Amino acid sequence: MSNRTFTMIKPDAMKNGHAGAILDRIVKEGFRVVALKQTKLSAEKAGEFYAVHKERPFYGELVSFMSSGVIIAAILEKDNAVAAFRKLIGATNPAQAEEGTIRKLFATSLGENAVHGSDSDENAAIEGSFFFSGLEQF
Repeated sequence: MSNRTFTMIKPDAMKNGHAGAILDRIVKEGFRVVALKQTKLSAEKAGEFYAVHKERPFYGELVSFMSSGVIIAAILEKDNAVAAFRKLIGATNPAQAEEGTIRKLFATSLGENAVHGSDSDENAAIEGSFFFSGLEQF
C-alpha cells in the first residue's frame, strides 16, 4: 500500500475559482503536497493521460474537456493516500457524493466533477510520473 496519490483540479473548478478552496481542504485533511504545478493539457496529452478510456463512449468528450483550460496537477502524501483521497473527493457523480466531499461542494455534473483522484496505488504512481519527474517531487 502506497502513501501517495495523484490529483488534478480540473478545468471547471479552475474556471469557477475553486482551486484555492480545494487545495486548502486537501491540506486541512492532512495531505502533504509532494509536487504541484499549474499547466494546460493539449488534446494529445489529455488523450494520452486518459488512454485507458479510449474505447469508452465518453472518451472524446473527456479529452476535449480536459484540454479546454488550465488544470492543477499534484502528488499528495498521507497514510493510505489513495483510499483517503477517494473518500475526501466523493463519488464521481456529485449528485451521489456524500455531503462535505469536494465533489459535492464544487462539482457541477458527472462530466465536470472538479477533481481527478487516482483509483489505485499503481495508477497513482503512473499518473504522478506522467506530470512530474523525480526532481520535481519533494
